[in-house]
Amino acid sequence: MTKNSILSELYEIRSRILADHGDDLRSYLHSEFERLKSEGYPIAQIKQRSLRCAGVAKSTEPGGEN
Repeated sequence: MTKNSILSELYEIRSRILADHGDDLRSYLHSEFERLKSEGYPIAQIKQRSLRCAGVAKSTEPGGEN
């Protein structure tokens, strides 16, 4: 199998970035969030959504609609 040089380079860069942040993905993402926010990039404000149960029972009879 041939080695893909582009993927090898991407894996190396990813390893260096994570090593700079103590192999902590959360730390890296937080620092990037703060950097982008300080540079004035728009940050989406996403509200957490919850699922509501409609209270509809599923039909257990053959041929019945669910």
